[in-house]
Amino acid sequence: MIYLQLFLTFLKVGAFAFGGGYAMLSLIGDSVLKYGWMTEEELLNFVGVETVIPGPIAVNMATYIGYEQGGFLGALLATIGVVLPSFIIILVVAACIKNLLKYPPVKTFIASMRPALGGLIVSVAVTMALTVFFGIDTVSTINLTFDWRTLVVLAVVIAIPIIWKRIKKKEFSSILLVVISGVMGMLLFGI
Repeated sequence: MIYLQLFLTFLKVGAFAFGGGYAMLSLIGDSVLKYGWMTEEELLNFVGVETVIPGPIAVNMATYIGYEQGGFLGALLATIGVVLPSFIIILVVAACIKNLLKYPPVKTFIASMRPALGGLIVSVAVTMALTVFFGIDTVSTINLTFDWRTLVVLAVVIAIPIIWKRIKKKEFSSILLVVISGVMGMLLFGI
């Protein structure tokens, strides 16, 4: 039963979440929390770690959650589920792309998706910020706690590239920035 549930859940994510991995996070998060496959804290931690792991976020999450819930077969089915809709859509679109883009309704549909995708990404960012900075994990949470360590890491991660660019007149390495924020996280939050 878990195998079918994993496949269908990630098939739904792959079929109805447009705009890439971060736009998919909202739907993935809802599904994962609904079935109890992860807690909200585990989900946030995974998203944090996932940003430094190569590969598409939705595929990585499907593979990880599938493996945690159903071993190798669960990982395989969840990954196939999340990739299958895009694969089929790309095959169909590739076969018809030249003819489709000349129709105004198609142009309108594509243009109308942009604000919705932006809204999904902003929603995920706000939700994560509220959880990370203030400990708000549900709408009913009234016990606000502010974590100054998170603000310190954020301030340093924002300040380093700005200062570096002004002094050196070139971009700061994003890989080095990830390493610095990881080290700061270990120092401030404990290993």
